Amino acid sequence: MKRSMQQGFTLIELMIVVAIIGILAAVALPAYQDYTVRAKNSEVILAASGCRTSITETIQSAAVSLPADNGWGCESSVPTSQYVASVATTSTGVITVTSQNIPNTGNPVTTGGTVQLIPTKDSAGAQFANSDVSLTVYKWTCGGGTTSITPKFLPGSCRGN
Repeated sequence: MKRSMQQGFTLIELMIVVAIIGILAAVALPAYQDYTVRAKNSEVILAASGCRTSITETIQSAAVSLPADNGWGCESSVPTSQYVASVATTSTGVITVTSQNIPNTGNPVTTGGTVQLIPTKDSAGAQFANSDVSLTVYKWTCGGGTTSITPKFLPGSCRGN
């Protein structure tokens, strides 16, 4: 009498596979959700890039004083995209972008927040005064504003540097 060979998987083998897939999904899903929020926030940073260029050029070429609040010519008080509610500037060149429709603490109920881009005039991080004209912007510091976005949801280039 010839024994037949076993074919297929046993129940225990299938249960082990399902458990492994469950563990991988439990780890991957939160990481993916964080990634999607970070991708949405990168659009918020991109909305400030036009202002960043305008402010840099104006600071370098201004003769008397810098423009007043929201006088740089790049602001918007109406939503400019699905994720950007508004773009505002101060007389010292600080750009504040307010987001919308983005969870800012991992909680989908709490949406929005602000991101600030701050022009600095030296390596110590000193901000511009209204009378600082014809200077070069040393670097832009980026980070959460007054209603801050959780740092883990900001793009890597905008986590306080």
